[in-house]
Amino acid sequence: MMEQRHIANEGTTSGKHGLDPGGSPATVTIEQLLIESRAGLQRVQPADLEQEMSAGALVVDTRPVEQRERDGDLPGAVVIDRNVLEWRLDPSSPHRLPIANDPARRIVVVCNEGYSSSLAAHTLQRLGLSRATDLIGGFQAWAALRSGS
Repeated sequence: MMEQRHIANEGTTSGKHGLDPGGSPATVTIEQLLIESRAGLQRVQPADLEQEMSAGALVVDTRPVEQRERDGDLPGAVVIDRNVLEWRLDPSSPHRLPIANDPARRIVVVCNEGYSSSLAAHTLQRLGLSRATDLIGGFQAWAALRSGS
């Protein structure tokens, strides 16, 4: 089994990322990637989503159209397809949406169950949107809270 190593900023190796001894990119599991992504997020509880909106957060629903048609819309959210999310929110992108004009604005990404939104929020942070985060449990947790289940 190949050992995964991390190339630290100083050029030393440690951990599980970076390049393997053969020079190929090291791999991680999706669970490891999810843990790493969430480590830098101040995730939002479903009960706090309306408060976030009231405070000016941009809530972005990335669920596919089939899920939105089946389960309903998220009131107040902007729908952005996951496959174009970074282009629509990146402050340097010529395809950025006008509502994404403040890189310091709080952005709460919402997917169906709170997994892909964590990965997306982490990517947005890497693009300079330092206050990007996601909704714990996604739309399903928010909907369950509203229905009392």
